[in-house]
Amino acid sequence: MTTTNPTVAILGPGGVGGLIGGLLARAGHRVICLAGEETAATLNRDGLRIESTQYGNFTAEVKADTELREPVDAVVVTVKQTALDQALDRVPAPVLGDALVIPLLNGLDHVAVLRERYPSAKVVAGTIKVEATRTAPGCISHTSPFAHLELAAPLDEFADRLRHAGLGVTLRTDETAMLWDKLAFLAPFALLTTRHRTDVGTVRTDRRPELLAVLDEITAVAQAAGTPVTTDTVLSFFDRAPHAMKSSMQRDAEAGRPLELDAIGGAVLRAGAAHGVETPATARLVEEVARQSNRED
Repeated sequence: MTTTNPTVAILGPGGVGGLIGGLLARAGHRVICLAGEETAATLNRDGLRIESTQYGNFTAEVKADTELREPVDAVVVTVKQTALDQALDRVPAPVLGDALVIPLLNGLDHVAVLRERYPSAKVVAGTIKVEATRTAPGCISHTSPFAHLELAAPLDEFADRLRHAGLGVTLRTDETAMLWDKLAFLAPFALLTTRHRTDVGTVRTDRRPELLAVLDEITAVAQAAGTPVTTDTVLSFFDRAPHAMKSSMQRDAEAGRPLELDAIGGAVLRAGAAHGVETPATARLVEEVARQSNRED
């Protein structure tokens, strides 16, 4: 990392990417947002406009383009899994070189995809806890009282840059455990709220037996993958979550957008098959959500 503020590209300046890009730009970083022509034009003209209960309302000047055309220190990948393949065309491997690549995607499989696509780059698995939504091109609404990243690498200097911009950062040593910590909560949360079209509070009360069955399966898969996650630990997150909380998959279903069903539910089923752990309750939920989505298309 350079001694001056690093140049950071944001691939997909939606809710999460826009918030990160806006905070980094406000802190003095050169930020390049990679997006479609309309969004890029809007960002170059108007900047990133952030409305946040935590950080206040501000506008940050950024550069935007449809493709990465110059070296950068880091690329933060914040598109959804359903758009990943197409989005990566905006980042040519020869231009990227040995830059840092931080994907903040749901699921497990994208890390290997990125390492194969960018063999010279340093791909570091990451997760983020935040509620942020793109309300229009370049307009981001951040509603959670937190924005916290976990990165599975000793990136002390870059982590300090992120913290200086206002983001919470924890550095982890176990990539697999970090990814499963998120997926073990996200998969049952997304699948059950989407399938039953309801909030987490109703799931943990009216659908508790089904929740427990799915949690037992998913944590068994996670443990087979070598992580210490337990049903009790994940259940405690469910029981503490705000009653009205909805999953992003549920919001996508309500808006008629493509679902990250394969990245979230499919990842659990593939890992279960690989480790010889049966996952019938999870498989049924994945099938029901897929069928429900197909009927509504």
